[in-house]
Parts: sequence; structure tokens; C-alpha cells
Amino acid sequence: MRLPIVKYGDPVLRAKGKRIAEADQQIRELAANMLETMHAANGVGLAAQQVGEALQLTVLDIAAVEDRPSTMKLNGAEVHPATAMPLVLLNPALRLKGETVSGTEGCLSFPEITAEIDRADVVVAQAQTLDGEEIEIEASGLLARALQHEVDHLNGILFIDRMSSVAKASLSSRLKRLQKERQRG
Repeated sequence: MRLPIVKYGDPVLRAKGKRIAEADQQIRELAANMLETMHAANGVGLAAQQVGEALQLTVLDIAAVEDRPSTMKLNGAEVHPATAMPLVLLNPALRLKGETVSGTEGCLSFPEITAEIDRADVVVAQAQTLDGEEIEIEASGLLARALQHEVDHLNGILFIDRMSSVAKASLSSRLKRLQKERQRG
């Protein structure tokens, strides 16, 4: 079932997600609905906050993006990222590695807004799967960027918080319009 995507201005986007002790049927349904919602919106990641739930749950799928390559190690073994997609991660924690690189980001909660954001080129994520398995993902490229973006969401941090002040100033009227549309809706 497709869920409505929460837009900028909704307080849930600033909420730190609650840890998930166990992936019960409700969490499994939420994850499936989030995947369907993300795919329908042509996104590569979606955090629970973006569908109105302040939980430590995110889904990612970069398989369809061919012009922004990624690398991935799953529990130490190199895998082609597309074969490991989609990812459903509970309670993810990140360790940043490598250089900081600038790249274009957008967000489903900020329709038609993109900006250059500085992120670590390589990350290591520790998380649980829906089956309760502990996994470690080391990623670079788009997958590293998407992981950082989504884990930020789970902690109430938005990509506009990572923008340069110049970029944020240039988008201020569009951001205000988004907030007003949300208040009317």
C-alpha cells in the first residue's frame, strides 16, 4: 500500500526515531509499504519519518540508478550493490570513512529541490534486518550518500541542514512555500 509522503514543515521530520526492539508484523507491513511508496515516487531511500512514523527504520534501493556507481561489502564480502537491493534496515548506525565529497541530493519530502551536499565518500553501517540478523554494510558512491541521508532522517536531521548557507538562502522562498502548502493541506 502506498503511503503519503510527509513534506517539509511536518514536525515528524524533526523527530528522532525510536529504536525497534523486534520486527513484528506491523513493522514488516510498514517496511513493505515504505518500499512500495519509495519505488512509486522514484526514490532511492525512504525513512520512517517520511511516512509519519518516528522509528529507526529505513528502506533503500539504488539498483535502478546506473549513472552514479556504488560499491558495497556485506558482512565483509564484496557484492554488486544491485544484487543486495532493496535494503530494509532497522536501528542503523554509521561510521564515516574516506574523503568528504560534494554531490547532488534531493529528498522526497522536498519535491523538486536539490542541492550540493558534502558527505563522506565511504561509510560503514551496522543495522538489523527484518529477520533480526545483525549486518554490516561498507558502501561508497551513491549508496554511501543515500545511507547518510536516510540515517540523518532517522535522527531528525534534514538535508537542508547540511546545505551551505548560500544554497539554503537561494532556496528560502521555495522552502517557505513548501511549509505553507503543508499547513494548508
